[in-house]
Amino acid sequence: MSAKYNQVKAMFAITRASLKAIFRSPSAIVFSFMFPLIFILVFGFIGGGGKMTFKVAFNPSSDTTSMLYSILKDSVGLTVVKKHLAELESDLERGRITAILTIVHNSENALTEYTINMKTSGAVNLQNSNMLRSIINTVIHRFNMMLYPENPSYASLNEASVVPGRTYRTIDFILPGQLGFSLLSAGVFGVAFIFMNLRQQLVLKRFFATPINRAYIVFGEALSRMIFQLITAIVILTLGHFVFQFTLVNGWVTFVELLVLSTIGLIVFMGFGFIVSGLAKNETAIPPFSNLITLPQFLLAGTFFPIENFPTWLQPICKVLPLTHLNEAMRNVAFEGAHIYECGSQLGVLALWGIGAYAIAIRVFKWE
Repeated sequence: MSAKYNQVKAMFAITRASLKAIFRSPSAIVFSFMFPLIFILVFGFIGGGGKMTFKVAFNPSSDTTSMLYSILKDSVGLTVVKKHLAELESDLERGRITAILTIVHNSENALTEYTINMKTSGAVNLQNSNMLRSIINTVIHRFNMMLYPENPSYASLNEASVVPGRTYRTIDFILPGQLGFSLLSAGVFGVAFIFMNLRQQLVLKRFFATPINRAYIVFGEALSRMIFQLITAIVILTLGHFVFQFTLVNGWVTFVELLVLSTIGLIVFMGFGFIVSGLAKNETAIPPFSNLITLPQFLLAGTFFPIENFPTWLQPICKVLPLTHLNEAMRNVAFEGAHIYECGSQLGVLALWGIGAYAIAIRVFKWE
């Protein structure tokens, strides 16, 4: 009597064969390894690069009755964050905001009517804090010349006080975005092309002649893609950390949590790949379908620039994209020291996208 057919063993056999095929594919190497690494190298060597929009907060003790406050909070280039002071202090230490401003109404015998105290952090790019000072000084100068042209005395800006904080480098923003882009490309393009080729080359029909369950065919191919992308993630994170000082706040714990996030993101993105594979009639139809999914996210999900830099009307669209939430979760874990269980909102959005993607994929996926 023959031994019972081992579905798991057959699945791992498919995984090994598929993994070999992936490593032999130039396009897989280029999209997964080379493109992200090139961008990381470029931005890593460039180093800094200030943001053109600065998040600031006003100390609750500030004098908010003055015209100075009204003009500052509406100034172009400034985005005002409103939270409790303890939360603002925490955000400042982590580099989430550029500065906390305190507007003080001076006594009658003081040299100026108002004084602005600026508190920044070591986690804030020095160029950003300097540019913010320039914006504030420009506003003050305008008031002084308008109200007291002979003897400017309306307001003054004190030297900024700096609280300790981690140094926020360009690589800390760019690397998670590039890793997310790599996962998105692999999940969509990789899965779509794999199953299209398996159908066209009649490999799936040959699988059907064996006792292996169809679900194990999918699991085997998906597992090979996940292994390949985790290797990619390990290479990208290791290079970023040891060559460009990419921040891993909690060391190996952060490293492992980023790999877990990468796995979650890839599982979600593979759902889109299954949809494209089912909708495309042939290989030439895969790139247009795939680009409809990947290109908007590549451009709008905070891969290169903070989404706050986009027009106000566009930001709500940016904030619903799955790659936006993966990038945000990765940056929170890597730089701010958050743990995966503290990224509930981002993971919740990814879960909703994943459920929706796989619900559609089940309906449109074709075996032949």
